[in-house]
Amino acid sequence: SQQEQQEQQQQPLTIIGNLPYYITSQILFSLADASHVGAVQSATVTMQWEVAQRLVAQPCTKEYGILSVVFQLYCRRVQCHFKIPPTVFYPQPKVDSALVGLHFWNPHELRQTALRGVDPAQLRRIVTTAFQQRRKTLRNSLKRLVKDEYNNQNRNPNGEEDDEFVFDWQQQSPAKVSQSIEDSDDSDDTVDDSSSTSLLPPNWSSKRAEELTPAQFVELTRLIYGDHQHDNGGDNEDEEDEFYPLGVKVWRKLKHGKSN
Repeated sequence: SQQEQQEQQQQPLTIIGNLPYYITSQILFSLADASHVGAVQSATVTMQWEVAQRLVAQPCTKEYGILSVVFQLYCRRVQCHFKIPPTVFYPQPKVDSALVGLHFWNPHELRQTALRGVDPAQLRRIVTTAFQQRRKTLRNSLKRLVKDEYNNQNRNPNGEEDDEFVFDWQQQSPAKVSQSIEDSDDSDDTVDDSSSTSLLPPNWSSKRAEELTPAQFVELTRLIYGDHQHDNGGDNEDEEDEFYPLGVKVWRKLKHGKSN
């Protein structure tokens, strides 16, 4: 396909640098977007220690958030190599730093192995909404989003009361992953987090955002939106499904803050 050819023509970059602390998250999210088209292969960068800890944070910790979910999905490996004291810089910053290694999936691997067929823009909507209200259960934090989506898609044809309809939806099982994506799991490397914890737990709606793994956020996105829908022109549908565009500017719109 044309999309596949464009990606194969890309010469992915290996990035080494010292990220300005006041725009660190914007640069990181730009790298995530760049991986959509295979423009970046890896990055070895210095950043504030606290931000580095968010990248590698595990669920159920205070550091775990949007940065954790995004980069543990988008990278085959995220490493915080070591802490760097302020004394090695001039002028000296007031915080510790860290050397971090990010090793990105290529676009095909990202679609099939990490995102598992979901639209990254829809994943972003779920993740940001959940973490912006991280003290609430997912039942409450995503309630408005679910109502809007189902009303827009006319998925409530019987006119049930909103609260009752959303409750019924929250009892559903995730949509089945497409066969092509299931098959890819047999041959490709997998995201460290996702292979054994991808399915949503039965009581997922009573959990808070920080309790879901990155892969479970992918499954939650599929439950609400289904697999990514795109226009393939009606030609060779199976082949196009594997190379749908991921978007040019999805994550970089986010701003750094407590919810990141």
